[in-house]
Amino acid sequence: MNKFLKVAIVMMVASCGGGSSEAPRNLDNACLLAREKPQYYTAMKRTESRWGIPVYVQMATIHQESRFVGNAKTPHRYALGVIPLGRQSSAYGYSQALDSTWDEYRDDAGRRGAKRNRIQDATDFMGWYMDGTTRRLGIAKTDARNQYLAYHEGRTGYARGSHNSKGWLLAVADKVAARAEMYRAQLASCRR
Repeated sequence: MNKFLKVAIVMMVASCGGGSSEAPRNLDNACLLAREKPQYYTAMKRTESRWGIPVYVQMATIHQESRFVGNAKTPHRYALGVIPLGRQSSAYGYSQALDSTWDEYRDDAGRRGAKRNRIQDATDFMGWYMDGTTRRLGIAKTDARNQYLAYHEGRTGYARGSHNSKGWLLAVADKVAARAEMYRAQLASCRR
């Protein structure tokens, strides 16, 4: 096998990976997003089939959590404005899953090799989590607002009503719901 062919094969295999961690150009149009990043849409459809969480709910949640940036991290914290204290939390990747919740998912779903910066793993995690939320708390899988609140606060926090004292979070959840509805309408129209 000549050197050029070997390099071409390596480049082709590398290009088939999880894709870049770069966000799609247009986050306000679900049809363009799916066209630009077909692997995202494929991953979300697979999650919808496996866990029953609609693509539009996944899209709206990922938009809020990471703006579709695969290696997204929480900001650093500082004491006295200058002394670094580390990140705000261990949240990472498309789904902004915490280390402990991600480990629980990998054990429970049998996905030991799953990575938070791979879209297919992140959407599967989201489906697993939201399916569990539906089973434990009775929140409909199509209810983007309350699924997001339980996702953000954790199921126990949501059950306790911790979100009710956080006006900023309720406003964010309303935005997630509005975006989910926008994505739902767009996806219905672009399929035609």
